[in-house]
Amino acid sequence: DQPRKAIVFLQGTSGVSGNVTISQPSCTEPVFIEINVGGLTPGKHGFHIHEKGDLTDGCASTGGHYNPDKVSHGAPNDQVRHVGDLGNIVADDNGIAKTSYSDTVVSLYGARSVLGRAIVIHAEVDDLGKTNHPDSLKTGNAGGRVACGVIGVLEPFDEPDQECSSGQQGLLPATVTITISLFVARLMVL
Repeated sequence: DQPRKAIVFLQGTSGVSGNVTISQPSCTEPVFIEINVGGLTPGKHGFHIHEKGDLTDGCASTGGHYNPDKVSHGAPNDQVRHVGDLGNIVADDNGIAKTSYSDTVVSLYGARSVLGRAIVIHAEVDDLGKTNHPDSLKTGNAGGRVACGVIGVLEPFDEPDQECSSGQQGLLPATVTITISLFVARLMVL
């Protein structure tokens, strides 16, 4: 695999701006996400990958969280979560959020690649799907959108985009594998 690197220039209507880089050495390794954003109100802000890289109507046109598995919203370390659920970033007293971390669900490879989608920063804290609020299991009740940007290619790569031959990104979810296996077994009995 050839390493892949993406960049997002974030911009909002209230002076929020910054950038995010996402790098992945190969399709079987986690992504590394680096965030540097200014102009935020101090405190926690929901931070997500949204399904569309469409900014024609600002951040409102990016759609919902990227959720190809159609599961409930959760925390970054939860077993059940959207691909786009990246939790919260924390802005200091000067409105700056600067952090980095790894994620094993997000990928820059294959059919589930986040390239061309959008990153959105929300006005409020993401409750990580842990409260009784009606939006908790859908959006984390993170409030309005204060900045967004499209995930673009930072370093071009020559290889055609193929699914991984091993590792998490190339495997079907266990429920799909079991369902297919049971269906084939039932057909063989008939």
